Amino acid sequence: MVVLANLIQGGGLLEEIERAFVEVSGLDKVRSLVELALAERIPPLEIVRRMREGLLSVGRKYETGEYFLSELIMSGIMAQELSNMLKPHLQSFGEQVLGKVVIGTVKGDLHDIGKNLVSIMLSSAGFEILDLGVDVSTEKFIETVGKENPDIVAMSCLLTIAMDEMKGTIDELKQTESLKKVKVLVGGRPITSDFAREIGADGYGSDAIEAVKVALNALRK
Repeated sequence: MVVLANLIQGGGLLEEIERAFVEVSGLDKVRSLVELALAERIPPLEIVRRMREGLLSVGRKYETGEYFLSELIMSGIMAQELSNMLKPHLQSFGEQVLGKVVIGTVKGDLHDIGKNLVSIMLSSAGFEILDLGVDVSTEKFIETVGKENPDIVAMSCLLTIAMDEMKGTIDELKQTESLKKVKVLVGGRPITSDFAREIGADGYGSDAIEAVKVALNALRK
């Protein structure tokens, strides 16, 4: 009876965690639910899966206009908090990493809100993230790719004057034999799918939700 009670409690908590994300209930709600789930010895991977299901629902609501950017950002902050709480426990469970992503805002641009949101969403989806920050030069991208051997390079910019930096970085990657296999994704307010194709990017994400889909597709190619 005790085991059955724990299973019922565990299932209920997992549903509550997913609902907290679907309803974007905030940090306090997430913290309390995760603490309870860990106390009930619910497997951390199950908690992560329910979080991801909740994030998918938020993404769908955002795409249909039911949710706005504020809800999307808050769900990302909640996901980061949950990930931080579970990180020590997930290491012992050997969580499978989907792929490694090097991300940064290109040289000449100091904006990071969009990049940070994409980082959070990719991390929550199961990617390992190496965030180089803002004002990242082509040389820094190339150096990091050569050292870390990521699956994906993701570049962001908000200023139109920084768009040429994306092209320069892609050109360098494509010209370096050992770095040709890395997939390059781009995004940011002035970026379009046409521009992404013109500069030789492997994918373009119009927002953080789309970036996750594009990254997953890039891994399959």
